[in-house]
Amino acid sequence: MLISSILRRKGGAVVTVPPQSTVTDLLALLSEQNIGAVVVSEDGESIAGIVSERDVVRHLYQSGPAVLTKPVSAIMTATVRTCGPDANVEDLRHIMTDHRIRHVPVVDEGHLAGIVSIGDVVKSAIEELEAEKAHLVGYLHG
Repeated sequence: MLISSILRRKGGAVVTVPPQSTVTDLLALLSEQNIGAVVVSEDGESIAGIVSERDVVRHLYQSGPAVLTKPVSAIMTATVRTCGPDANVEDLRHIMTDHRIRHVPVVDEGHLAGIVSIGDVVKSAIEELEAEKAHLVGYLHG
């Protein structure tokens, strides 16, 4: 299965935040959207970084409440692992697990095309297993 199949199901909308937004603004966005991470982007198409709830927690512990007024660019991960829509879901699952990554932006021809979470990847694996099971049961009974 390809990443494009996940994007077809969930859509390609990606929540982004400009690098100069404050961490407090980021927290409001995460809460409003009920999400765990956002792509940091000036224009909604390029990727400057990614920032998650975990990043906020780590920096809050290290720096105290002063981190809340800092720009998102101060706490984001600047080196972002991405994948293309033609990437294999199983391969991405291994990468996400091995590198402890929960969100991977999808880039198509240099532009942000979506984002997949570890939950999306696990859900697709479960759906594949259920389809395979149904096929095998049908084969045995047919």
